[in-house]
Amino acid sequence: MPTYPDISSQAFKHPLDQQAEQTLRSVPGFDLLAKSFSEYLYERPQQILLMGNDLKVGPRQYATLYGIYRQCLRDLDMSPEPNLYVSQNPLANAYSLGSEHPYIVFNTALLDLLDEEEIRVILAHELGHLKCDHSILIQMSFWVMGAANLLGDITLGLGKAITTGLVYAFYEWRRKAELSADRAALLVTDDLNLVLRTLMKCAGGSQKYLHECNLEEFIRQGEAYRQLDQDNLNQIYKFLIYHGGNGSFLTHPFSVERVQYLQEWFNSESYRQIRWGNYAKTGVKSSTNVDANDSESESERLQRQIAELQAEIQRAKRQRNRE
Repeated sequence: MPTYPDISSQAFKHPLDQQAEQTLRSVPGFDLLAKSFSEYLYERPQQILLMGNDLKVGPRQYATLYGIYRQCLRDLDMSPEPNLYVSQNPLANAYSLGSEHPYIVFNTALLDLLDEEEIRVILAHELGHLKCDHSILIQMSFWVMGAANLLGDITLGLGKAITTGLVYAFYEWRRKAELSADRAALLVTDDLNLVLRTLMKCAGGSQKYLHECNLEEFIRQGEAYRQLDQDNLNQIYKFLIYHGGNGSFLTHPFSVERVQYLQEWFNSESYRQIRWGNYAKTGVKSSTNVDANDSESESERLQRQIAELQAEIQRAKRQRNRE
């Protein structure tokens, strides 16, 4: 497996992730929220819950999983070692959180669904989140998304700070952050089909009918999905689905869109340079610089676009009724 000594997250962090984070940090209310979040909310309760209720992975607990995990840590040059837990959960999922004491939680359903190489993909993906320092913003996003629906006094007096623009910005950033973590998985495995197969199985794989799942068909499904954009109304529906049109915002990009992003990066000069050892090293600052005024207008633009799209849907419905 390839290893990347002293690699910086800037080497593989997706530009859309970088831009969305800068946009998020510039939205009015973010600074106040971040200050109060650090002041009032801590990681310790979650650590207590995990230690008390799940299995902590180590040399004598899930030894095979731990061995794969250690290899991923080496490949991405990550130290100290975040804690890894296995949780009894029927949802095929994993997640990483924590800033001072980071950790990864791997659900048992995912262990049962994936083979060892696919498990490596998920572990590298979650380590990519930690490598990119996504965890504190993800923790804040969980809180903001819930707090936005509560009264101001329950949200530590920050009800007015949690604006619609801030909520939109958090969701937009969370989706873009997944693209960077996917890149980390591709770097560790250097096997595009393996990463795509893992995405396919997480999207709708079944252990019982695994022999009937076809990666080529999944890739063709993504191509058909992109063809939907030829109809402007489909573009509107895609946008609204992402932004709460079905009753909740989406925290991840559609699986077939992640396939496209990975295919493009795998064939890029940027990816080849990293594989040849030419990459940003730890300590090198990012050159990304998004102007704060541009970022602030982006959140306002997002809200206006939603209103315009809703009006367009109503117009299209009236047109079809007349027909």
